[in-house]
Amino acid sequence: MVEFLIFLVFIAAIMIMKGVRIVPQGEEWVVQRLGKFAGVLTPGLHVINPILSNVSYKVTTKDIILTVPEQEVITRDNAVILANAIAFIKVTNIERAVYGIEDFREAMRNMVQTSLRSIIGGMDLNHALTSRDRIKAELKEAISNEALDWGLTVKSVEIQDIKPSQNMQHAMEMQASAERERVSAVTRAEGEKQSLILNAEARLEAARKDAEAQKVAADASAESIRMISDSLKENNNASTFLLGDRYIQALQKISSSENSKIVVMPGDLVSAVKSLVGSGK
Repeated sequence: MVEFLIFLVFIAAIMIMKGVRIVPQGEEWVVQRLGKFAGVLTPGLHVINPILSNVSYKVTTKDIILTVPEQEVITRDNAVILANAIAFIKVTNIERAVYGIEDFREAMRNMVQTSLRSIIGGMDLNHALTSRDRIKAELKEAISNEALDWGLTVKSVEIQDIKPSQNMQHAMEMQASAERERVSAVTRAEGEKQSLILNAEARLEAARKDAEAQKVAADASAESIRMISDSLKENNNASTFLLGDRYIQALQKISSSENSKIVVMPGDLVSAVKSLVGSGK
């Protein structure tokens, strides 16, 4: 009889030891009784029925970091870019997180990937590369509602990297080089155009000045002729003097020319000049 009581005590001690559960801080455990959800054990000491109940899931209540691997995304203008992200989530409803989805981590990772592709796919390349804040906000909004159904709260979503693919980077570099060459050609053509305009304006101004100078010279010549004509009417000696002066200047030019070897001078210069205008009385 005593041995039987000792056996019962021993069995009871083993059952109590198996039923005692110490939940560490930062975790919560799901208890099932006969295969059905029975409750959640919060951090601390707990005792459960080891025969009918068991701990089926251990869930962390700390923030969970989900790394979304890099993936290729096609933008609206058919450009290929590479993007990856990181999400910070927290389990706020353990029953939903355990029974609402088979693997909430993998589910959230796939949800972020598909939502990221959808958001970037609706943008042009330049817009996608310069709109991280907008992508982050739209991504968080897109996954938050679904996360609530799974007992999760999305704390934050960050875009780790977003960049063109290698082929796209090469194409962009070629496009940038072509654009620089185009700007250089336009600048050079504009400079040549301005140079031609300035040269034309300079020639026009020079022609205008030449015309004005010719007009002044013509006016002066006309005035000179008029004065000579008036002088001839009054005194024939004045014409003789002028023609003699011009005659002497012409002879000086002839004598100074390199092609002139011999210059013949009239013996009577005054008579020669008078013969040009007629003898004066």
